[in-house]
Amino acid sequence: METNRQKKIAGVLQKDLADVLQRAAHDGMKGVIISVTKVHVTSDLSQAKVYLSVFPQLKRDIILKGVKENASSIRYEMAKRTRNQLRRMPDLSFYIDDSLDYIEDIDSALKGEKGNPIKDPDLLSKRQKR
Repeated sequence: METNRQKKIAGVLQKDLADVLQRAAHDGMKGVIISVTKVHVTSDLSQAKVYLSVFPQLKRDIILKGVKENASSIRYEMAKRTRNQLRRMPDLSFYIDDSLDYIEDIDSALKGEKGNPIKDPDLLSKRQKR
């Protein structure tokens, strides 16, 4: 269960990270939209898991690799932005949010494009908890 403090910090990080990443994508790559879908902060506030959604999906692996390589500079930029709100900037771990892919799989299965998921439950992939 997340505390109110964790939720507030996650909200601040989500808002500022979206701004930083959008600005970087605007400068470097035209036509790429990066959104921060979720941020989970640990109870000791030392680490944050950041889930990103990238459009178009063809570029998401390239974007994730670039973001992971530049994680230290992103963390530094975030520390400058949140210096009045946070004493210590959490370590950032970046992941791709696959919930849209999962929703599309369910939608296509319900439309009958893949078969009947009720009769054959193996049609839909199992989601991994992170």
